[in-house]
Amino acid sequence: QVQLVESGGGLVQPGGSLRLSCAASGSIFSVGDMGWYRRCPGKEREFLARITSGRNTAYGDSVKGRFTISRVNVKNTVYLQMNSLKPEDTAVYYCNARINYDMDVWGKGTLVTVSS
Repeated sequence: QVQLVESGGGLVQPGGSLRLSCAASGSIFSVGDMGWYRRCPGKEREFLARITSGRNTAYGDSVKGRFTISRVNVKNTVYLQMNSLKPEDTAVYYCNARINYDMDVWGKGTLVTVSS
């Protein structure tokens, strides 16, 4: 069974930084695009960033210049470096990946709270 597991969430003060990680595990022979999304309280899921296996990246407007996505292919892991965090970044952050060409897999999420 293939799964994605996020880690690195927690409580951080405004202006602070966090790095989220997401590792894919299971019977894997291919990992394509990997990405990050979030769901803020009372809002719909929002696209944050995506990275291809060739490390081409794309970002949502709300996080451009503050968040950076990266990946280590040999570890089947994707990261999200989040800087200059704001209270409105408080959300559950989800990892997503295209695995084994036709599986669209989601993690269970990790909570990030930005508060003083």
